[in-house]
Amino acid sequence: MPSFDIVSEVNSMEVENAINQAKKELINRFDFKGSKAEIVLEKNEIKLSAEDQFKILALQEIVMGKLAKRQISLKNIEKGEPDISPLGHARILIKVKQGIEAPVAKLITGFIRDSKAKVTTQILGDQVRVTGKSRDDLQGVIAAVKAHDFPVAVAFHYFRD
Repeated sequence: MPSFDIVSEVNSMEVENAINQAKKELINRFDFKGSKAEIVLEKNEIKLSAEDQFKILALQEIVMGKLAKRQISLKNIEKGEPDISPLGHARILIKVKQGIEAPVAKLITGFIRDSKAKVTTQILGDQVRVTGKSRDDLQGVIAAVKAHDFPVAVAFHYFRD
């Protein structure tokens, strides 16, 4: 039976490229000359630190702009609140979400079920598998899911006959 998987994943190389571009801009920006601002990428977390709240917000804007330019969906980016120490030093943790979480997967399967398509859905870990008897039904589901706005960016993988 034909099937495909609905996934939500972020290309880690694109995130790395965006962070490298943000670091280059940080070095060249006049308002950051001589300051102790830094951007650190650790697996699925981006750690920003700067001397004050103004600079940390500017740094966050730089990073988010570079991620958006690299076609990384900002739906998969979770921004934390600025953590400002009594001495004025500020930090922000930005998380890059991979995979579809269970509540969102239930939302997607419920949407597909409500569309009255002749397909079955199955939640497999951090992805949703959709199976149907005809390719046309599956392509209709793909079009409907693309048109709907979910809290994560969705992609379709492994279309099988």
